[in-house]
Amino acid sequence: MSWALARTVIGIIGNVTSFFLFGSPIKEVAYRICKNKSVEGFQPYPYIGATINCIFWVFYGIITPNSTLVITINSIGLFLQLVYLAIFSYFSKQQRRKIALFLLAEAAVTVVIACIALLAIHSKSTRSILVGVFSVLFGLILYSSPLTIMKKVIDTKSVEFMPFWLSVACFSNGIIWAAYALIKVPPTMRIDWYILISNGVGAIFATAQLILYATYYSSTPKSKTSDDPKKPKGSKPEVQLSEV
Repeated sequence: MSWALARTVIGIIGNVTSFFLFGSPIKEVAYRICKNKSVEGFQPYPYIGATINCIFWVFYGIITPNSTLVITINSIGLFLQLVYLAIFSYFSKQQRRKIALFLLAEAAVTVVIACIALLAIHSKSTRSILVGVFSVLFGLILYSSPLTIMKKVIDTKSVEFMPFWLSVACFSNGIIWAAYALIKVPPTMRIDWYILISNGVGAIFATAQLILYATYYSSTPKSKTSDDPKKPKGSKPEVQLSEV
């Protein structure tokens, strides 16, 4: 098997794992909001952040050779984030204006960076550096969000609101895309440091979550663990995409 084929296979697996992560809020957030016709305590900020993150990774994939699989999954992710935000806007008049303003701001940032990259910079490698840096920046902001739930686990000594399988999926996704970034293929024959850094950090945060889970699982009442079927149906799930 050639390295190019191996990279493609790993990228396809990464697309699958990323799809499950992007789609994780469908049941716990989107379906619940539509069913109850209320956003309850859910916030749109994680999806606003994920939107610009996906936009820049799509842009990065467009200007970087052999990055079709980066484009496909982030295009799907972008579509899902916009669907989630549309649901928030429909069921919450209070958040509708806020969401619109954030999306306009993100569109403005995207247009400015795109104009600089496409009009002011003529070197393809320099374009990739510029867009890659912003992609990593927004990715790190998104990946840093688990810090809030990790702090809560430590404070409460309970993993009630930190689902085990979601942490496993995050870890797997980060490792897979990090491996994808490490494989050198023509024409650049270089490690993709931007994908590596972004997903490497994601894998590190997921590892920390798994360590916390192993540490505090025994001190969490079994009826209150997030995976326990005995958990009261009326309890409010606190894990959103921001905690992926």
